[in-house]
Amino acid sequence: MNKTKIYFASDFHLGSPSLKESHEREKRIIRWLDEIKKDAKSIYLIGDIFDFWFEYKKVVPKGYVRLLGKIAEITDSGIGVHIVTGNHDLWMNDYLIKECGVKIYHEPIQIKESNKTLFIGHGDGLGPGENSFKLIKKIFKNKLCQWMFARLHPNTAIKFAHWWSKKSRDSGSTPEYLGGEKEYLEIFSRNHLKEDPEINFFIFGHRHLPLDVKISNNCRYLNTGDWINHFSYLEFDKEDFSLQYHTN
Repeated sequence: MNKTKIYFASDFHLGSPSLKESHEREKRIIRWLDEIKKDAKSIYLIGDIFDFWFEYKKVVPKGYVRLLGKIAEITDSGIGVHIVTGNHDLWMNDYLIKECGVKIYHEPIQIKESNKTLFIGHGDGLGPGENSFKLIKKIFKNKLCQWMFARLHPNTAIKFAHWWSKKSRDSGSTPEYLGGEKEYLEIFSRNHLKEDPEINFFIFGHRHLPLDVKISNNCRYLNTGDWINHFSYLEFDKEDFSLQYHTN
């Protein structure tokens, strides 16, 4: 089979809200990966794959063995897997690079595919508003903050981190579409397009809401949704994007 398609997904939030529910969601994600690897040129996982992630020098959070093994299998077969970190897994370093063969990006990226320009990011901290969140993210990205967190015993640190992640996820939940004047990622896309009018597609996660919004005659803002309620993803077939939903 000719492998020409590119797939995008985000907001798996593995590890939440319970081990049982996380395992069921993880198994569903594995089924999806098995389906798309047949025609996938590359796969982009654009943030909040894990509800929390932190890499100590010699320790990583336990679990997720099904997903990590599947990703390693996919990269071993020659399919590129790219991870753009989100606000819940921004502390990724090189463990998944070395063990699973992925590429990791900590900031939005811009790529060219089939003469189309794609702007790809998780979406956290972009656009107007979310000022308290932007401040927290700035603190979490600080090297001193990361060093101090690493001094905590994993039993304490990870328990606290899961509590914080749940609090952050609950407070940031806005399931309905707010309209073009209030959707901060749509506002960001419109403003950024003025600076770089060559962009054809803005692809984000973070909102937990599948979206396909026309920004201009030649540009759209798309959101991958999530795998908690929508089980949604984006498919790029060399010419255009389509919003898809996993059904089994």
